[in-house]
Amino acid sequence: MAARELELEVLRKWARLARAPRALARTRAHHRPSLVAATLALAAKLLLLAVLPFVILIRVAVFLYAEQRYAPWLAIVGGVGATLVLVTLYASWLAHKLTGSLRFWAMARAVALPLVLAYCGYALAYLSAANAKSERVRAYYTSLHPLLRLALSTLILADRDIVITDLARGPADYSDMGLATNHASPHYRQRDGYGHAADLRTAGRGEVRNRLVQLYFWIMGFVTLRHVGTADHLHVELPVRAFAAAL
Repeated sequence: MAARELELEVLRKWARLARAPRALARTRAHHRPSLVAATLALAAKLLLLAVLPFVILIRVAVFLYAEQRYAPWLAIVGGVGATLVLVTLYASWLAHKLTGSLRFWAMARAVALPLVLAYCGYALAYLSAANAKSERVRAYYTSLHPLLRLALSTLILADRDIVITDLARGPADYSDMGLATNHASPHYRQRDGYGHAADLRTAGRGEVRNRLVQLYFWIMGFVTLRHVGTADHLHVELPVRAFAAAL
């Protein structure tokens, strides 16, 4: 009897060991969807945190210019101020996690201010030849309204294939393109001293990408329109405000 009981006990243990891998596999399969969901949620949060400073910079500046009638550079100062607060909060939180100390003003001076000013300087002054149809477009880049320059440079960070096909125009340019002269074109230099429109290439990019670009500019507060005058392109415009004046 003792031998028989021993044999049965061995068989029961063997059965449990045989079932263990299957149970472990079921447990892993049960937790896998939740792990994927958690990973996707974390990635979405990190992406939102990375994008938010750029959205705040441009959207606040456009709001101040378009709705509050701030001059272009005052509007940018307002956007920069809001972005500085956000980036300083980021840096302060990270410093607190790493060192245990909360140094808001130190982070503002040492981290946020240099980062935000460096980015704005780059965005306002530089356009890569890869993102311009011609040297003429690059030469006119700094004559474009600074809010449009900020928006375009930020878009280029996310989409390196963006190509600006046209910026500044004069009445004679419409005749050269075989079009009727548009005396109210936002491509002309306006009373604030800047051009208020840019044209972007849409050919060869796919409709989804073009629609996402159009959505981006709409979210940021710009006017967009698909034109097919000389070639299919996306027209992006910042409306001229009556009481806005360049500093």
